[in-house]
Order: sequence, then C-alpha cells, then structure tokens
Amino acid sequence: MKSSKCHIMAIMLLIPFLMFANGQNEKKSNSKPTVITFGSHQSGLPSSGIVQEIAKEYEKETGIKIEFQIVPDAQWRDLLKVKLNAGEAPDIFCADADPFSLYDRIRPDINCVDVTNEEFTSRMDKSVLPGISYNGSVYGITFPGPKIWYYFYNKEIFNNLGLEAPTSYAEFKAVSQKIKDAGITPVYEALQNGWHQVLPLFETGPYYEELEPGLYDKLNNNKMNVRKLAKLEEIITQLNEFAQLGFYGDDFMSNSVEGDFEAIANGEAAMVLEGYGWGQQLMQDYPEMKGKLGFFVMPWGDNQTIGINPGSNAYFANKRSENAQAALDFFAYLAKPENLEKRLAGDPQALNICWPEASSKMPPEYSAYYDAHKKGNVMQYGVKYIDTQWMDVGQDLEAMYVGAMTPADVMDSISRRRDEQATIQKDPAWVK
Repeated sequence: MKSSKCHIMAIMLLIPFLMFANGQNEKKSNSKPTVITFGSHQSGLPSSGIVQEIAKEYEKETGIKIEFQIVPDAQWRDLLKVKLNAGEAPDIFCADADPFSLYDRIRPDINCVDVTNEEFTSRMDKSVLPGISYNGSVYGITFPGPKIWYYFYNKEIFNNLGLEAPTSYAEFKAVSQKIKDAGITPVYEALQNGWHQVLPLFETGPYYEELEPGLYDKLNNNKMNVRKLAKLEEIITQLNEFAQLGFYGDDFMSNSVEGDFEAIANGEAAMVLEGYGWGQQLMQDYPEMKGKLGFFVMPWGDNQTIGINPGSNAYFANKRSENAQAALDFFAYLAKPENLEKRLAGDPQALNICWPEASSKMPPEYSAYYDAHKKGNVMQYGVKYIDTQWMDVGQDLEAMYVGAMTPADVMDSISRRRDEQATIQKDPAWVK
C-alpha cells in the first residue's frame, strides 16, 4: 500500500510538469518562425541578387527568413528618416555612409546597434570605418570596395567614326558632336533615379583639391564658401551645355540607370558614366561586347584625376527591434570568409570588396590605368554637407535642364543648403 501511495504522489507531482512541458511544446509548434525585415534602396544591394541568394541559404541553415523591402533610390533617404523617427524602421536597414552625413541620416547612437566589438568589424578594411562610425563607435557593416566612376564607351562606334577617348572637355564635346551627327546618342544619361546626374559635380572633388590645395579643409572650416568654387560652376555649365546640344538624347529625363546596358550594347548610345565594375556585368549579359568596351576618366572641366569614394552603402541593425541580435547574427553570417567570396563572385559589377581577406577580380588594364593617374577622395567623402543634399542637387540639375534654373542658381542652392545644414547641426565653424 505504501508503495502504491508513493507512486500516486509521484504521478500527482509530475502532472503539473507534464502540463507545463506540453504547453511549451504547443507554444513552440505554434510559434511563428523569426522573420528579419531588411529595408534598402535599389542601389543598396547588388543588382545580381547575390545577397538575396545568401539570405536564402541562411534561412535553410537557421530557419530565419530575411524579408527584403526594396524602395526606389529617389525615395529611400526620406522614407528611412520618417520610419526611424516613427520607430518603425526595418530590423536591418541600408543607408549611404560617409563620415560627415551618417549622424544626420540615421542618428546611429539612437537607432543602431553598436558593432564595435563584433568579430567581423575587426576584419573590414580600416579605410571604410569612418563612414560607418560615430563618436568612436562603429555601427554598421559594409561590403563594397572603393567606388570609382568612369565613362565607358563602345569601341566599335568610336573606331567606325575614327574617334579616340577624350582627355579634356573640348575633346569630349567634339567627340560627342561627331557621334550625334552619326545618328547615335553620345551619352546615356539617366535622370529618373535622381542621383546619377550629380556624379560629375562631386566625383571630381580631388581635381578641385589638386588645383587648390587645402580646399577641403577650407570648406569644412567655413573659411571658403562653396559658391567661390569656380571649377564646380564650370562643370555645371558644361553639363547644361551637353543637355542643350542634345548629347544626352531625347529621353534622358525619363531614362533609368538600369537601361544603360542595353543602350550601350545595342549601339543606341556610345558612352555612359558608370561604376568601374559595370563593364564586367555588361560583358556577362552581352558576351558579344567582349573586347568592345573602353573607359576613361570623366573629363568635365578638363579633369584627369580619378575620384575615389572609400565609403558606400552600409547595413545597420535597428537597436529598437526585438530581432536586433538576430540581425547581428545575420551580419556575422554575411561576413563569413566563404560568403564574402560568394558575394564577390556573385556580383559581376564588384571587382573587389572592402575585406582584405577576400580576393580581387581587378582586370590588369584597370590596374594599369589606375596606377597611371592621380587620384584622391571624392568631395562627398571629404567635405561636409555635400552628400546630405545629393538628391536636392539632382533636382536642381533637372530644373536647370528644362530652363527653370541657371548654373549660378544651382551654385547658390548648394551654398545655401550647406549653410542651413551646418546651422541645424550647430557646427561651430558656422555658429559662433
């Protein structure tokens, strides 16, 4: 009897535990899998879709789904600010990163997880850290290598017309006129994305610095107004001249960047301004273009200096998200050596990434050209209150092309916005 009583008591004691365990199992079976939202603009992810492919592999391994929310370039900066201010930003969000604009853009100390002590942070190239840091802490993870923009051209068109790559504005203009006379659009320009037309203004920043040493420091310390930068206004005037001469074609106001592959490959346009890995993507999509593509430094204002942008877009984990740790785990997965190589191999437009351990796909002719030219950091990476107004400058240029603004008006707008942004930021160089 005593033994059976003990058995009954043991069972009675076990029942609550079994009910709890059963409830826990029921919760697990009914719980939804973790979904990490990843917000980005179109340019924030490789167009090849390699990041999405890696994310699918991550889901297979962990059961955690990465849900991508991709927004047009022209809308993303404003939308991200709204979402951050409302506390509704995705678990991971992509943002353009540079040393001077990061705080204004995303308030990293408030909105982002500090990744300073994460293992992957120590492996990124040191040159990119200023663009993803604030007050001595690192907040993001980035992958693209240094950005360089060249004009790519269809060699077949150039050879047929007896043309050579231009090295000055006068040559650029003359080449474009001959191409237009042949019934071909000289330069494929794309205003629909809102940012592309701004590149010639600020990617030529190291040339401005070369002409006037110490220029960046003068501008950053408010010892010189950007309105006094004559070479910048000269280039804006030249851009407008190209538009008025019809060198961008009839549809450039509605063209998108994504259309430039077909335009160059089909011979509809002869030249396009693109990132230096663009040619590899073109030749993959259009194998017949192999050996038919040349490139040259943008010669606006007689520039022959290569502009380098060490910064690019970066990914940040939302500090307010319940999935913040899961986001960091995904970052660590993206930074695995094998996934770095997979990303590089899977993005035809990437010739390298900002991880020294990763290999490089730089063609010898690119390296030789790079070594033969002067180079320096682009203006948006070296001067305050430039990158933050990038899209606004794009709108100014559009207005100029339709006659609503003059080059002088565009210069005034750039200067005014710098003063306004510096005042808002209480920059001591502006606010005494």
